[in-house]
Amino acid sequence: MTRLPIRVCITLGTRPEAIKLAPVIQKFQKTPGLETQIVLTGQHREMVDQVMQLFDIQADQDLNIMQPQQTLSDITCRSLQGLQTLFSELQPHMVLVQGDTTTAFAAALAAFYQKIPVGHVEAGLRTDNILNPFPEEANRRLVSQITTLHFPPTDKSVANLAASGVYGTVVKTGNTVIDALQTVASKMPACEVPGLDWTGYRVILSTVHRRENWGKPLQDIAQGFLQILDKFADVALLLPLHRNPTVREPLTAALDSHPRAFLVEPLDYGQLVGAMQRCYLLLTDSGGLQEEAPGLGKPVLVLRETTERPEAVEAGTAKLVGTEPSTITTETAKLLSDPAAYDAMARAINPFGDGKASERIVKAVQEHFSNS
Repeated sequence: MTRLPIRVCITLGTRPEAIKLAPVIQKFQKTPGLETQIVLTGQHREMVDQVMQLFDIQADQDLNIMQPQQTLSDITCRSLQGLQTLFSELQPHMVLVQGDTTTAFAAALAAFYQKIPVGHVEAGLRTDNILNPFPEEANRRLVSQITTLHFPPTDKSVANLAASGVYGTVVKTGNTVIDALQTVASKMPACEVPGLDWTGYRVILSTVHRRENWGKPLQDIAQGFLQILDKFADVALLLPLHRNPTVREPLTAALDSHPRAFLVEPLDYGQLVGAMQRCYLLLTDSGGLQEEAPGLGKPVLVLRETTERPEAVEAGTAKLVGTEPSTITTETAKLLSDPAAYDAMARAINPFGDGKASERIVKAVQEHFSNS
């Protein structure tokens, strides 16, 4: 049996990780017998800091690896080297990672090299296409093979792990993003955008950033947005721009001059939740928004060819529409013109959890060490 306190390093580097790990961190910090170290790699910077401030969480360690124009190899190597040194110093009993980022992969590998058990939050998501999304599908599969405690959010992700023949213990928890969403949404956060009248327009909220959409798909998505705006005079587009110039420049070039396209800097998480609460529907390639928006009764059209969250599609809360302008326009027009089609998606049951995933994760970690 491991002696108390149980030392856990919770490692993160991007905003989605920070959002989904925030309620987990809060639960760990409040639980007697657990000693928690929060480790930032710095894969992203400003957007992570916003989330940490919102949830009143401070990092204990910060590798600060972010550099301009960094490659996946840069992120992996600097994270792996920094975390190797850090884990050697801290000697945690477990390293907790989230999702499918390069930070998650590097942290899991650094822990494995030192024979430290890995806990994987949001385990078992799959598209079964190793290059789509890239590099996320490979990251999560690699993490699964060296994880001791798997925390899949749904029955389908449990089945995916079984099919992968993974080592360790599998505990279905629900998705921690619902825990975070419920906490923030209860405060009805504001989202004020200069010139945007939330009551005067049906607002489409969109986020686009996936690597597989860089280049022509991104240009096609922008054309789809323009066609929608031209077709519906009562519709406005709110598009927070990713900081990567590869993403923001083509979107800005295509949309910046349209009077009902509001291109803004990235929203902090509170503002994003406020925007979701006020918008009419979402067009996104984000994985997290596929999980969050249904919790607020908002239909989601997914600007991708595949999704590792098929539960949303099967439940009717989300629909894959790809990146072809004509398809984007047709599917969006259906929701804007057909109240029955809109209501069917808006009222579908969110399959991703009940807001108690963090509690289940803490309990599973405690049980693991009480039995070891």
